[in-house]
Amino acid sequence: MVLQARQHRIVFPRRPLVMGIVNLTNDSFCNDGSLNADIALAQAEEMIRQGADIIDIGAESARTNRGPISVEEEVRRLAPFIERWPHLVSGFNPEPSGARQTAARCPEGEGGSLSQLGTLNPEPLLSINTWRSEVVEQVLSLGGDILNDLSALPTARNAELCARRGAALLIMHSVGQPKVPHTHVAYGDIMKTLDSFFEEKIRVALDAGLSAEQVILDPGIDFAKQRADNLRIFRDLEALQRFGRPILLPVSRKTVIGEVLGLADPLERDAGTIACIAAGVRRGAHIFRVHNVQAAAQAVKVLWAVQDATA
Repeated sequence: MVLQARQHRIVFPRRPLVMGIVNLTNDSFCNDGSLNADIALAQAEEMIRQGADIIDIGAESARTNRGPISVEEEVRRLAPFIERWPHLVSGFNPEPSGARQTAARCPEGEGGSLSQLGTLNPEPLLSINTWRSEVVEQVLSLGGDILNDLSALPTARNAELCARRGAALLIMHSVGQPKVPHTHVAYGDIMKTLDSFFEEKIRVALDAGLSAEQVILDPGIDFAKQRADNLRIFRDLEALQRFGRPILLPVSRKTVIGEVLGLADPLERDAGTIACIAAGVRRGAHIFRVHNVQAAAQAVKVLWAVQDATA
């Protein structure tokens, strides 16, 4: 399986990728954001040194108890970061420990142990977390390897924009408009819902001009889902492997972790996050979106080594 994101080509199977969360906001879920691009770039650089393979930059909180910002404001926040991203990654010197394995060099289908499928990549990928097509059109013209689209792809427009720029598209499952609470939504069978949803949305993306290699799937933990739905996704994630596309599991400090552990403060949920990463690695997740990159990167590396005695 191959993931193509602009000039980046990543071949699976390989160690799962770690996506670090950077927020250009002053109302982020974990209160770790900043409106200062210099601070955000410094956070991204530190996450890369800690083992992040992808940086996910967003300028609008997904919290439903916060109103949306304007298109103009979102672009104004994102543009300086995206424009300066190439300078950041071009000047990055990977740690000699070789902890940051990424794009595989073995041809797809070729044999070899799992530990042979990763090599150092000095250029992490940039994911842009946004959903309004007016924003997407402007920011993808500046750069970015992945569009992390939490709109659930109601139209083909964002897929068309990714196809035009060569960016990968991350399709997240949800229902209704982003920034609107959907706590009333109920499913008869969440896995059957996800299956039919992704079948439809992948078709939309391909019809819009994307190749299958540019598509990533996200089951949307905590988005328009109840505790039982989220836990079922963690338990039965392997069912989504039938699509043959990388699966991103957004595990970091999620509400469902707080519900299980009785922890209201998201900052206290890192241990639960690691437990979800362990469940995800076992069930075939390919990318983990996290706040605590160092802990996640170390956990993923050990978990992957356990699966391969030669790692």
